[in-house]
Amino acid sequence: MKNDNLKLKKTFLIFFFVIYIFSLLIFNLSEANAQQVSLTISPPLLELFIKPGKSVLIAYNLENLGDPAILSTKVLPFVPQGNQGGIKIKEEFAGPIRFYLDNANLKLDDPFFLKTKDSQQLLLRIRVPEGTPNGDYYYTLLTETKHSKGTEGTTSSLAKATIGANILITVTESGQVDIKGKVAFFDVTSRYKLKLFGQIFNFIESTDKVPVVLILENQGKNLIKPQGEIDLLGNFGERAKFEILPQNILAESQRLTQATPSAEIDCNNNRKEQACLFPTSLVLSGFFLGKYRLSTSINFGEGTPNIFAYVTFYAMPLKFILAILSSITIVVFIVKRVRE
Repeated sequence: MKNDNLKLKKTFLIFFFVIYIFSLLIFNLSEANAQQVSLTISPPLLELFIKPGKSVLIAYNLENLGDPAILSTKVLPFVPQGNQGGIKIKEEFAGPIRFYLDNANLKLDDPFFLKTKDSQQLLLRIRVPEGTPNGDYYYTLLTETKHSKGTEGTTSSLAKATIGANILITVTESGQVDIKGKVAFFDVTSRYKLKLFGQIFNFIESTDKVPVVLILENQGKNLIKPQGEIDLLGNFGERAKFEILPQNILAESQRLTQATPSAEIDCNNNRKEQACLFPTSLVLSGFFLGKYRLSTSINFGEGTPNIFAYVTFYAMPLKFILAILSSITIVVFIVKRVRE
């Protein structure tokens, strides 16, 4: 009986030992064969003003900070998406602009090998044919990894990386551009809104942070960059100004415009905060009391007219008032019970 127990224990020990060794081998193999891909490209953004019939040569520098990889480069058009500066890259090339690589041994879509910490200069030729209509054309220079068979005794992972550099091209024969910007939306996102006599009144708690949303619309055929400020004026004479960041607004699109400085909010711990529920342009912080007027003045470059918009909100210490009313109610209730 004792011999049988010893044999059984040895069998279990051998079984668990084999499983342990096998799991270590699987883990180490997966770690060894996992490819780390890290690419950088500069310049990441290019803005060009060019006449029909002209061409320019741009030198890009592509660097591989990860494992050795096989790469390829191509150019695809994109369109703006949403109002937060997002883009959607099209799957196929379109548009009149022509792109070539002037490298002696490299063409677009050709695979090439790049070692770790090595770099490759991409000489991108951009040509605008004669007769190209005036307007904006948006493209992205894309570099992506290609799958390959592993070296002897290994298998390559399915890791894939893509990096892009946006190219914003404004084609103009005369040098003039079509600038048509307007304020599409300007308001504060308050917890309490009251509609009276056809008007909406914004009310906030005095200690709350105030999210401000400013969305600009580009109705023209060329990209614009807003310049200006948001001005806060209180009924006691307090005043603050916030500069609008000059972000690109692409042709025939809208964009949520950012202003600085802005209050910082930890949305991980304050998800119910109004400013964490949706994107904002500016977050005001402090103790607010009474009526406030927010105004914005914006232009889109030298010689362009200013456009204006304003909104008002009212601040009251609602929490303090509620606490006082609750205290009075409790005191009245206690006094009545005592008298009874």
